[in-house]
Order: sequence, then C-alpha cells, then structure tokens
Amino acid sequence: MVLGPGGSGISAIAAAGALGVADAQRPARRGGPLSLVGDDRTLLITVDPRSTLPERLGVFRVAGEPVAATGELDLLHLDPLGLLERAWTDFTAALHAVGIGRHLLPVVGTIADIDAGELTGLPGAQEFLLLRAIRDAATSGRWRAVVVDLSGLGDPYAVLRSPTVLTAALDRLWPRHARLAQASEKPALASVVAAVESIDRDCHDLRELLGDPTGTAVHLVVPGGERGRTTVTDHVALTEVMGLPLRSVLVNEGPGGLDTAPATTAARTLLGADADTAVHLAAVHALDTEPAKLSQLRRLSVQLASPNGHARGAADPVLEHLDGDGLQARYRLSWRQTLPRPEELALGRSGDDLLVTVGGFRQPVTLPSVLRRCRVTDADWDGERLIVQFRPDPAVWPQR
Repeated sequence: MVLGPGGSGISAIAAAGALGVADAQRPARRGGPLSLVGDDRTLLITVDPRSTLPERLGVFRVAGEPVAATGELDLLHLDPLGLLERAWTDFTAALHAVGIGRHLLPVVGTIADIDAGELTGLPGAQEFLLLRAIRDAATSGRWRAVVVDLSGLGDPYAVLRSPTVLTAALDRLWPRHARLAQASEKPALASVVAAVESIDRDCHDLRELLGDPTGTAVHLVVPGGERGRTTVTDHVALTEVMGLPLRSVLVNEGPGGLDTAPATTAARTLLGADADTAVHLAAVHALDTEPAKLSQLRRLSVQLASPNGHARGAADPVLEHLDGDGLQARYRLSWRQTLPRPEELALGRSGDDLLVTVGGFRQPVTLPSVLRRCRVTDADWDGERLIVQFRPDPAVWPQR
C-alpha cells in the first residue's frame, strides 16, 4: 500500500513501483506464451475518483473492472461512491425482501427507507467498502502481487482505520448480544443479523490483513525539501500507533528537484536500527518532465520492497510483569513510538482498547488479555518508546 501526504507524487510512484513488481515476474515466463490471466500478474489499484492513472498507462477508464495495461500489469479503478450505492441497494433490497418493518425493529425499518443517494456522508462506509474490494482482489488468487495507490481520498490513515470505526459503530447502534438475542426471538430478523454479522467479520478480517507484516507492506512517500523533513515525523508516528507494517520510506525529489537529504536523514533517525534493514530508505530522482506516460513511469525505477514479516509499533508491544501477585501485581506495556509533539499525547480507555492520540489522530490499541482487567496507573515516553503501566482492577479481577 502506497500512501503519504498529498502532493508527494504518490500515484506516479505507486504506478512505477507496480511496473517494477510486474517486470520482476518476466523471467519466470520468458519463452512462454503471453498470458493476460493467471497468478503471475500484478494488479495496481487506484481509489481516487479523479485518478489520472488510466491516462498515464494508456488504458480506458473502466470503474470496477481490471484492465490490462501491459503484459504483466492490470489496473483496477475503484469508484467509492459506486461501491457504496450498489452495496446499500443490495442491503436494503434484502431487508424489504424479508418484510422487515418498523413493528419488528424500528431502527432497521428506518434504515431500510434510506435511499442509496443519501449516503454520501455516512462515516466510514465508503472507506470500508473500498478496503473490502481491495481485500477481495488481493485474496482472489488472480494476481501474485497487488499495489494500492491510496492517494486522492484525503487522510489515508482514516481510510485504513475505517474497519475499526465501523465495527465500533455497529456495536453501539445494535450491540452484538442484543442483535443475536433478537434474531433468536424474531426469526424474520435472522437474515438481517446475518448480514450485520458478515460486515462485522469483514471489519475484523480487514484489521488483521492490514496489520499482517507477512502479507502487507506499507510504503510511505514524502516529498523532498523542508516539507518532507517535517511531515515524515508525523507519518512515521501514525504508522507506528496503527501498527502498520512500514516497509519503505521513499523521498520524492519531484519535478523541482528538491533535496532529498533532509527527509532521508530525519527518517533514518526516527527508525533507528530499523533503517535500511526492516525499513528501506530510498530517494526517487526526478525526471526531466512530469511522468505522464507509461514509458516515463518506467524510468522512475521505483522498487517496492516485499513484506518481510517485521511487525512495528503498536503491533509489536512488549508486555512485562514488573512485580507483585494478585491485586498487588504491576504490569508494563511498551512499544516503539515516535511522538512529533509529545505534549499532544493523550491516553484513554474504551472496553478492551487503549485509546492513544498521537499528532491529533486517535487510534484504539487492543490490549493483551491480562490487561483488560486492569486500569492504567502511569504513562511515560522515554524519547523512543511509549510506556504504560497497569494494576489489576479489583472490580473485575478474578478472586481466588
């Protein structure tokens, strides 16, 4: 997944990287027939409704259908609004088909009456459907590698957090224990509950997939110059608190030939021992002209590193039992966490999650099972790691 601050050349670098991944598959087929299908191809996905990638790759703009761009590369242009409207139309049609009405469950009857065209502002819905479509493509077996251009949708981290937001919203609007009980009491609701349960399972599946360092690699693109030096800190911090498997930081020189050294140096300092080992640092050198054609994209020579199984940040926490037993026990949870502005760090608690706010972005971090019956007693940041201490909560800690 290729992401970064807007205006950093993310689309061009994602396309050039996808071409590099696709070209790497050529030797395995040398001498064989040309194939436009099969699991040795690469898929490039764009989620930007106004993406210029179809024009750059010289293919027709066909939303929702993969189009062959080269002998090894396909392009899939996803339309967020189209996905939302189709999914909602199917969902409400299913509600009406089983005769759901306000006398069974008022909130469901109200939902069923909402037209698909009214959903443009429903929080998290478009982003969740986009991620589900990306997952379905990645797990279909049709492509060996999938490269996702996450530019064009505002905050990419909000997009990646959407499964967490949606599953929390579902549980607030219709708690799982309540919907399962109502399904057993009112058989007509069974199909509706099954649909909601399917969405909830998809949310959990997406969270696992996005954080899986053996199958997913995140590539951060930042511009050169002073802007790159200042923004790389925020973006590395967000990948860490979200537990995203950051695999490379690519500093884009861009058409203006910006100096890549400041951002590269800042990234190396932030990453510490991970720099150039677990996380690849590289500069993308500018071309004479803006890469507007396939041949020019190839000249960027971008190499996207494959997943390496190395978890980072909140996905790789260290849990320690400091001392004591029973209600007197003390535990410590820590992970490597960059803080661009330490004074803005905030912690909260919601059920089994620790709510961590970094750089104005709040992320739920699921606690290990032993800490779910504990309360936070202290928190600190030593310049490299976020350290949170816990003690058992007498109200819920099991008594011997």
